[in-house]
Amino acid sequence: MKPQRKNRRGETPQGSALGFEAELFKAADKLRGNMEPSDYKHVVLGLIFLKYISDAFETKHRSLLAEAPEAAEDRDEYLADNVFWVPKEARWSQLQANARLPSIGSLIDDAMRAIEKENEALKGVLPKDYARPALNKVMLGELIDLISGIAIGEAEARSKDILGRVYEYFLSEFAGAEGKRGGEFYTPRCVVRVLVEMLEPYSGRVYDPCCGSGGMFVQSEKFVEEHGGRIGDIAIYGQESNYTTWRLCKMNLAVRGIDADIRWNNEGSFHKDELRDLKADYILANPPFNISDWGGERLREDARWKFGVPPVGNANYAWLQHIYHHLAPNGTAGVVLANGSMSSQQSGEGEIRKAMLEADVVDCMVALPGQLFYSTQIPACLWFLARNKNPGKGWRDRRGQVLFIDARKLGVLVDRTRRELTDEEIQKIADTYHAWRGEPGAGEYTDVAGFCKSATLEEIRKHGYVLTPGRYVGAAEQEDDGEPFEEKMARLAAQWREQRAEAARLDAAIEANLKTLGF
Repeated sequence: MKPQRKNRRGETPQGSALGFEAELFKAADKLRGNMEPSDYKHVVLGLIFLKYISDAFETKHRSLLAEAPEAAEDRDEYLADNVFWVPKEARWSQLQANARLPSIGSLIDDAMRAIEKENEALKGVLPKDYARPALNKVMLGELIDLISGIAIGEAEARSKDILGRVYEYFLSEFAGAEGKRGGEFYTPRCVVRVLVEMLEPYSGRVYDPCCGSGGMFVQSEKFVEEHGGRIGDIAIYGQESNYTTWRLCKMNLAVRGIDADIRWNNEGSFHKDELRDLKADYILANPPFNISDWGGERLREDARWKFGVPPVGNANYAWLQHIYHHLAPNGTAGVVLANGSMSSQQSGEGEIRKAMLEADVVDCMVALPGQLFYSTQIPACLWFLARNKNPGKGWRDRRGQVLFIDARKLGVLVDRTRRELTDEEIQKIADTYHAWRGEPGAGEYTDVAGFCKSATLEEIRKHGYVLTPGRYVGAAEQEDDGEPFEEKMARLAAQWREQRAEAARLDAAIEANLKTLGF
């Protein structure tokens, strides 16, 4: 049963109500010294993870001591409650007590190894190079003190959420610090939230074939919680080809207490599809843009290319077809791609796009504002695919139609180089989609000039199967200020002549002044 639709709570663009994450990151960054953010990231996030699992263990441990002391050292009692077993030597209190010792790096590595040994799900996941000579041990001790200060105290029940939010915030900040490389593991939170709010993954199988550090999954779980659903109603599946990023993802999900089947191999989803038989109800993905070396020449006869063989020199249409292949009969997908994917005619991409449209699998297209991504200045868009555009359950029959949303003018600058969508803007985009789909309680859909347009397949054919929203939504209507056109033109023409005369007078004055100065 789908939970009742709710409006989101008012939050800042970052969606944070805690307020201390930024100060904590600044303090941690100050300790970094000359260490590269890409290396320091693993040092810090590994310690935050260690603190999380230790806190969760200690909370359960105290509870058992109070209720059944004989069970306090029974490993199965913890595993049954989805709590990792943490051996005595690996508990945070032990590390905190020894934070100033020169051997602290070795103690952390030993703690990580002990935790992996006791917990099969964490095998090969945790960083274990804190003892390396190049890592400043004084800095390590100060980091432990800093992370120890994350206020858990009496609020054990909030431990997971607080540390989860700190972990997520740090991922975001490290992505910003790493720039282009940061985009390999992190999709901006506001982009993920657009996908989640539009697809509404309340229950069923959620899949990401290039899952990075797991942000799509974290936001899906948050969405279910915030809208009154049950976390156990969604099952999460993912694949990642970068081993380091896969480890970040596993830790990110564990900090959140999210159970998931996340696979890794260095060949990637195209060449070694770990979840070959999976049919997902929701797919959310941000594949790397315009990848040219994806090995397509070895996959010319693949069964996934239902709409045409994707070009060897660009993986965009391989990702779209791989994702469509994994959709369940009523499944929907949201995919982030470069804007070029909406109009490209190169190497047969136009023909593949035409085939997808004629098969009626494209549901909605969203043009995003620029400057949203850490990794690229390439403008991006969202593709929404649907296996069944007439699913019943009170929804509208959308066959033969595509919704276009032009969100390029939305967003606010959060620094000199990066923009974010606000909560209200995200909600506006999502509400438009829900109303267009005819969902019960979503209100009536109407086209809005300059923002959204429901186009027929015939209209799309006339545009040569190009899917750029700007072609369909038209220009925003200008407000009528009540001044007749002829009068306004006469007034503006007179104003322009006055300004030209003033400019000429100023030029003459400047010239005269220069002459008196001998120039």
